[in-house]
Amino acid sequence: MRRFLAFVSLFIMPFACFSQTAPPPVGGAIPAQATPAGIPLTLSQVLDLAHRSNPTLLSAAQHLAAVHAQEITAGLRANPVGIVGGQLFTASADDPNPYFYQAGVQRLFERGNKRQSRLDNARSTTTLTGFELDDQRRQTDLAIRQAFSRMLYAQRAVAISRENLEGYRKTVALMKVRLDAGDMHQTDFDRVELQLAGFESDLDNADLTLRQGSIVLQTLVGIATPTDNFAIAGTLDPPPITTTLDDLRSAALANRPDLKAAQAQVDVNATAVKLAIANGTADPTIESEYERSGHVNTFGANINIPLRIFDRNQGEKERTRYELESSRLALTAAQNQVVSDVDSAWAAYLAAQSQTVRYRSKYLAEAAHVRDNLEFSYRNGNSTLLDYLSALSDYRLVNLAALNAKLQLLLSIEQLSYAAHTEINP
Repeated sequence: MRRFLAFVSLFIMPFACFSQTAPPPVGGAIPAQATPAGIPLTLSQVLDLAHRSNPTLLSAAQHLAAVHAQEITAGLRANPVGIVGGQLFTASADDPNPYFYQAGVQRLFERGNKRQSRLDNARSTTTLTGFELDDQRRQTDLAIRQAFSRMLYAQRAVAISRENLEGYRKTVALMKVRLDAGDMHQTDFDRVELQLAGFESDLDNADLTLRQGSIVLQTLVGIATPTDNFAIAGTLDPPPITTTLDDLRSAALANRPDLKAAQAQVDVNATAVKLAIANGTADPTIESEYERSGHVNTFGANINIPLRIFDRNQGEKERTRYELESSRLALTAAQNQVVSDVDSAWAAYLAAQSQTVRYRSKYLAEAAHVRDNLEFSYRNGNSTLLDYLSALSDYRLVNLAALNAKLQLLLSIEQLSYAAHTEINP
């Protein structure tokens, strides 16, 4: 029996060379870092923090690592199978050896380049997942940029609303002096004082918008519990765009990760077609064995080949061909959508730019001029209270509308950067 076990060990040991070594893991997630309390963060700092701590991006990165690990499985070869058996054992003292025993090894050998086809399919799937992660990061960056701009807008809106409120309170105080001096009716003073409600409401709404914008931005960054001391620093005045529409279209077609993902999907489906064809080939199983019957030693070998008469993987071959053609058509649709996205974003940018220029070059100055003139005229008895209050309301609305126009221009530039996947407003 000891000779038999030693023989089996020597027979099986050479097949240990078929074991595979796993590649090193892909990247590691950096834990979220707390933001310094009260220190304003720039847009680049906020984006960097989000890339390190946004749980959605970290989850997608781990998914990419998991997909990459599938390449290990795809590259594995079939394990050999060991066979040991015996029959008609006897406990006779004269002959302690079994009457019959055997040992053998068998292994399946893949044909049709199956292993390489599996590897190609797994690697192209990893590439596809990588582009999908890039596109998810692109979408997250857009959301962060827009939330950052809206928070800047809210900060400026708070400042403007507070300035308008303080200025109007001075006007009410002057009117109170006139009321006390008998130069103004109580009803007219009440109408002036009632306008305070609008200015106070503007400030309350701006404070609420700022708080909500801060919560949205902190959540996108990856802060689990938003705080009130989160601060940012930036400007609502973007630099002029010097690039052309054709340049943006070319950049989008060359750089958009969703378009690259569509191309990668074609590659995945092309490798799937090759794998389906490879899986239609027959794989032989080769077996070698040793037998001992009494005192007689025998050696033998077998080869088993499946006869693929009916099942030649026809269904998968047909399905993968249709999937390949579908992905090619989807790639064409993605290319068309990329150009459409850039054109739409460009049109929105031109409209927002035109509106911002109108407010900056004309309406802001006009509203301030009308307000100042009517205030002076009303104080000297040359205009009605209704005219003065109307001018105040117009000034307040034009100020906020001009600020909103700035925001829309900045958002349109960020949307254009997103559509072209190029840095327009760093």
